[in-house]
Amino acid sequence: MARKEIEKFKSLLEKSHYTVALCGSGMMEEGGTPVIRDDERAYAIEQAYGVSPEYIFSSAYYNTRTEKFFEFYKKEILSARQNPTKSGNALARLEKEGKLDCIITGNIYEIAQQCGCRNVINLHGSIYKNWCPHCHKEYSLDYIMQAKTIPRCEHCHSVVRPLVSLFGEMVDSQVMTRATVEMEKAELLILLGTNMNSELFSNYIRYFDGKEIIIVHQRAHFLDKQADLVFIDEPQNVLSEVLEP
Repeated sequence: MARKEIEKFKSLLEKSHYTVALCGSGMMEEGGTPVIRDDERAYAIEQAYGVSPEYIFSSAYYNTRTEKFFEFYKKEILSARQNPTKSGNALARLEKEGKLDCIITGNIYEIAQQCGCRNVINLHGSIYKNWCPHCHKEYSLDYIMQAKTIPRCEHCHSVVRPLVSLFGEMVDSQVMTRATVEMEKAELLILLGTNMNSELFSNYIRYFDGKEIIIVHQRAHFLDKQADLVFIDEPQNVLSEVLEP
């Protein structure tokens, strides 16, 4: 990649008084986990379970076929949890150096937090947060994993609910508000592993009224022209260059 573009990236980071990063599905793919709607993985899920990933990971399926839902959830979602990634470590370093103020992500595996990032908004929740919707007792990820079938509350025997967003559910309103506030504060917006047309992020991007936008994504998109700087590459490759002296 051109050194001139890397230097411009560095310069924009230095000048910005408030920088927000949007981390999309491309960041998950870097860690070796394809999203469940990826063509190959979606086909494999449909062959194994007889239904689409959009349906089996939906609130409707959770409510009507709870045991089958947890079979899928533990085998396909929880088993795919990732270790810290190069991109996550780079973001943690940028945050520590005062060059990154907030990360907004749809990743449910808390990759950014595992790498040491502190101000992270998980739009789709986290696999590490589970609770009983009846008595509000909280449960660990291990509790879900160790349940033989449906995890149930030790006190009231209600089903323990993973606090992740399922297909068909809205993002929590408090989380949405927090993400919107961060976007309004941003001077520099960095899109990593996603683009301006993202189904998840587009509603938040419209609140951005800052100065510059940087996009780092493996695939080009016609809306890339709205950005000030575009890298068609994996975020880990670009961020490692940005962190070099």
